[in-house]
Amino acid sequence: MPTTTAPIDIAALESFANELADMAVPASLELFRHPLDIERKEDSSPVTIADKRIESILREAIAGRYPDHGIFGEEHGAEHLDRRHVWVVDPIDGTKSFISGWPLFGTLIACLEDGKPVVGVISMPAIGERWSARRGGQARFAGKPCAVSRCTRLAEARIYTTSPDAFDEAERALYLDISSRAALRRFGGDCYSYGLLASGHVDAVIEMQLQPYDYMALVPVIEAAGGVITDWNGQPLTLDSPGRVVAAATPELHAELLALLGADAPARAS
Repeated sequence: MPTTTAPIDIAALESFANELADMAVPASLELFRHPLDIERKEDSSPVTIADKRIESILREAIAGRYPDHGIFGEEHGAEHLDRRHVWVVDPIDGTKSFISGWPLFGTLIACLEDGKPVVGVISMPAIGERWSARRGGQARFAGKPCAVSRCTRLAEARIYTTSPDAFDEAERALYLDISSRAALRRFGGDCYSYGLLASGHVDAVIEMQLQPYDYMALVPVIEAAGGVITDWNGQPLTLDSPGRVVAAATPELHAELLALLGADAPARAS
């Protein structure tokens, strides 16, 4: 169980999360579209010095500001996950985009309180766009309030996933069948698709094989914009979720997607 510490103002946590995102921008752009050595992790996913450098910068800043907080990052692992507040960071969400010069990579920053994400930032360094939200607040894009669409039916929806390659064979067929029923189906974007959902341009995103650093920052943004984001069984996303994520603009659309995904539980947002 998380340890108990003195209360911290969530607005201050959100402000600091945006400071962290600011720090990641120059570090990202300094190496973007420059020759880089590419390493392969155990799961064959790529990683570069940019991923590692940015995460080191963020971890140092978090430790300096909140030394009693835990940290969970993609590149340098987890520390003190038993703490009441835990920061979850993905320095470059979309490393494949980054190394191929595609500007739709992002930096994801979340702060969890008692295991639940209360602050989230989706920052897109190469295109200068950012979404930010905190529990109980309004999601904001470029500093102004944003909101999801009112789409309630898959037949009218604009649906995204980063890549069908991320799905297992059976789930790929399922996704292609579901998305073929939508009004519009597009691929690519990584975390950017979720930002577009929060701003009402995309209506749904379905993905699998995600890690906590891929989805934790998305939760406060989507929910504060009025949307719904859960796992494929309609359960709230946690550090222990299986990595199957479905996000939708409305509860009605989300419920339709869950039914098609074979969910065995009703939609329940955290």
